[in-house]
Amino acid sequence: MCGGECIQVEENKCKILEEACPVCFTRAKLCPGDAVKVINLPEELSTDMTHRYSLNGFRLFRLPTPRQDSVIGILGPNGIGKSTAINLLSGSIMPNLGDWIDPPTDWENIIETFPRGELRDYLTLVSEGEISIAVKPQYIDKLPKLWSGKVSGLLTRVNDMGELDKYAKLTGIEHLLERELKDLSGGELQRVAICATILKDAEVYFFDEPSSYLDIYERMRMVSIIQDLASKGKRVLVVEHDLAILDVLCDMLHIIYGDRGAYGIFTPSRTTRGAINAYLDGFLHEENVRIRDKPIKFLRGRTRGEEIGQPIIKWGDMEKTLGDFKLITGKGEVKSAEVVGVVGPNATGKTTMAKLIAGELEPDSGWCTTNAKISYKPQHVNTEFEGSVQNWMDTEIGMKWRSGEFNTQVIRPLKIDKMLELQAKKLSGGELQAVSIAICLGKEADLYLFDEPSAHLDANARMETAKAIRRIMESNEKAAFVIDHDIYFIDIVSDSLLVFDGEGGKIGNALGPLSLRKGMNKFLANVDITFRRDHDSHRPRINKPGSRKDREQKVEGEYFYVE
Repeated sequence: MCGGECIQVEENKCKILEEACPVCFTRAKLCPGDAVKVINLPEELSTDMTHRYSLNGFRLFRLPTPRQDSVIGILGPNGIGKSTAINLLSGSIMPNLGDWIDPPTDWENIIETFPRGELRDYLTLVSEGEISIAVKPQYIDKLPKLWSGKVSGLLTRVNDMGELDKYAKLTGIEHLLERELKDLSGGELQRVAICATILKDAEVYFFDEPSSYLDIYERMRMVSIIQDLASKGKRVLVVEHDLAILDVLCDMLHIIYGDRGAYGIFTPSRTTRGAINAYLDGFLHEENVRIRDKPIKFLRGRTRGEEIGQPIIKWGDMEKTLGDFKLITGKGEVKSAEVVGVVGPNATGKTTMAKLIAGELEPDSGWCTTNAKISYKPQHVNTEFEGSVQNWMDTEIGMKWRSGEFNTQVIRPLKIDKMLELQAKKLSGGELQAVSIAICLGKEADLYLFDEPSAHLDANARMETAKAIRRIMESNEKAAFVIDHDIYFIDIVSDSLLVFDGEGGKIGNALGPLSLRKGMNKFLANVDITFRRDHDSHRPRINKPGSRKDREQKVEGEYFYVE
């Protein structure tokens, strides 16, 4: 050996130190029968640095590759370089190749550092100014601050294609054109942002989180719109955290991994199915890098609810009219240790139902009985708290967030321990969402209401949030309502489903809670979408409409839970 203590032998066991020298690592990997496997943890690369902001600033390695006639997806956590990559690929920032002191100013020298191929050809077009780019921003709730006026005014300003009426109808916003932008809901703002992006006459389109606030109907419509752009010869890049939508939308995927705020590394593109499965498993085989301690697992053919307890809340035949909208419910109840997923189209009364249960609204008729104490996280979260996240948490839930159990179950999985010194008013959308969820869970209550908790969270944070909600409800024998549009999130978090249907903005009907299988079949039958299970990860995957699998499942009435 090398003379050090890289490999220690005790009787019939060997211990290989993580700081072992390269020679001993190589020898260890030669053990017979593959007895030793060496897996790398994420670390910065020694080559392929594309951009660096300062001495100790964020570093980005490699770039995703826009391809003609293709939708290319980007999958990874927030805060590790997706927006930087968009700025570099759009030409807003010139890559400095890691030299922030004396950055290169000649595009030709920059491009020569990239290997020959599609990315190099693309950057050549950018450098020559021969490519036009349209970007849909991530935080669409900031649009009213950038444009004051009617929707039609904003869209007319960007209407390079001269087809405003066509695309307004395609995105389902023709009835919004004379509305003030500031009066729109999150889903309406998202559709306006998508319409504004596709109205621009560009060769490359970037869509940053296009599904946020959209229901499953609108998400599938968005998929069709974006794929149509690619079919016209456009290059399309999409950053998306809804894995079911990412799966059906994209031709290829780049995974990005690294350390939030420090560095990010793009992997080469791979098939969409393979990339998502690798991301969920947490191990990138080609790079031999483990990016997560534990895999995210989807259970198959499960039955939940056996351990739920006594009813916490009951309701019956409630009706509520708000302006032109009317909500009608049947009879239902929620029991302790039960998580009820709430699904359905936008504007059919899900949030209204939550407010009725929370006591913020009174039903016009029918009844709702509960002596339960309720903790409520609203759909749109914001804070005017002056101070750090740590002070905000102390103010809202006292010392509870510091306790060992809550810290293990919620604070660390949601990475709030990394945000404690940040100012509450300066949090990003995803950070603010995570802290709001933790505050809601940290309050003493019998029933917890979450309205769209997955919004602005990255894919990993969504799964961790779902598991955190389940852990708290099961260990403390509490109950939760979770309103969300992410099928993966609902699949992981729910014991049962409350299903809404009706006509958006006019009438909504609430049915359930139903068993998870029955409820999902009811919901997806309304949407006319079927899901199958991936045979490796067991994750839900959307079937191509009209495919053999799609037709078979519809005949069987199995829209979701298929082995």
